Amino acid sequence: MGGMTLRSLQAEVDRWIATVGVRYFDPLTNMAMLAEEVGEVARIMARRYGEQSEKESDRTKDLGAELADVLFVVLCLANQTGTELDAAWERRMADTTARDADRHRTNPKLKG
Repeated sequence: MGGMTLRSLQAEVDRWIATVGVRYFDPLTNMAMLAEEVGEVARIMARRYGEQSEKESDRTKDLGAELADVLFVVLCLANQTGTELDAAWERRMADTTARDADRHRTNPKLKG
């Protein structure tokens, strides 16, 4: 992210909300918006990379933009709930690494 941290992204979103967005939508509205944005990512993935045929109207959809929309709403939710994503990410990666240290390496389904 070019030296950017999740903390800096959270601060950027907070500044944008304060100067452009007026206020945060309530957390339940943002949760519904997150589901909507994830659905848009799913549609692109299913049609472009999965077995569904891609409609003409889907061909101009930008996966990066849709993923950024998901990230924006996640950052909003983190800000609203006082969640420091940098710290949460570090904890998650440490826990996942400890749990899965050998699990994937020994999974015969992943041999390829």
